Amino acid sequence: MAEWLIEYGIGEDRAMLVEGERVLAAKLHWPGEIFAGQIVEAKLVSRAAGSSRGTAVTQTGSQILLDRIPKEVTEGSMVEVAITRPPIAEIGRTKLAQGRVTDGLQHGKNSSFDGLDARAMPGFPSGLWEDIWHTASSGQVDFAGGSAIFSATPAMTLIDIDGEGSPKELSLAAIPAIAQGMAWFDLGGNIGIDFPTIEAKSDRKAVDSALAKALDHWPHERTAMNGFGFVQIVARLVGPSLVHRFASSRTGMCARYALRVAERAEGAGVTLLTVHPAIKAKLKPEWLDELRRRTGRELRVEADPGLALEAPSAQVIGS
Repeated sequence: MAEWLIEYGIGEDRAMLVEGERVLAAKLHWPGEIFAGQIVEAKLVSRAAGSSRGTAVTQTGSQILLDRIPKEVTEGSMVEVAITRPPIAEIGRTKLAQGRVTDGLQHGKNSSFDGLDARAMPGFPSGLWEDIWHTASSGQVDFAGGSAIFSATPAMTLIDIDGEGSPKELSLAAIPAIAQGMAWFDLGGNIGIDFPTIEAKSDRKAVDSALAKALDHWPHERTAMNGFGFVQIVARLVGPSLVHRFASSRTGMCARYALRVAERAEGAGVTLLTVHPAIKAKLKPEWLDELRRRTGRELRVEADPGLALEAPSAQVIGS
């Protein structure tokens, strides 16, 4: 039976839906982030005359685009806001969060994992999260005869299909990998799938039917495949997907992963964590203090420019 597991890490919380030794889905939350469903207090800082739209700022400085602002709420007022879309970091810019003023009676989520019937544990079974993390880092989910390649763009998450075989055969073979990658990476929002061009309308319908069956458990809206092989999907966006996080903050993802590697190192002595210089610069003092507290060991962090961002090394050495 599938079960949600949660691992509270340093700088991030992780969740996986696991059945036996298979990961069916994954989620990631960075504490302090704004996420859909959350209720926050903010100050209305701007509102055009006669408009129900405006901008609010939270106590931590996060800006939120508001709509449906009551007429009696004026600039400078403190309001409770229900987040409808989280901020989305993109290369070179950040799309602001969106929200609506509430009546103060709503109960928001405490984390993006609220609603999961999950079991917290000190650490996931070895290898499971690592496989998901590295797959998301590459953005590539392989299948027999090809690959589904996931990439974040300003407009949508794009899934490109590459491989061998006829357009219909390749498209049908790719669908399980597409569905699996969407669940592993926690995709939401606008998603585009660029299948090979399929000439026959009956073949396009066959691919549409297979895709519908693969995604029938997931709330979304979807277009039929057009003549160029393109399918658009729209689903609720709760927070950044793993693909978006790697695209917008690869060093942040890799720094948190390095801490996880160091935390899982075994033995008595001193933890030696070796990382790329960019990762060392990203490690916050409070994260390192928490790592020392969790392991009960002293810590040394060394930089090695020869290491890839995604390849930290941790070992326990004699003091």
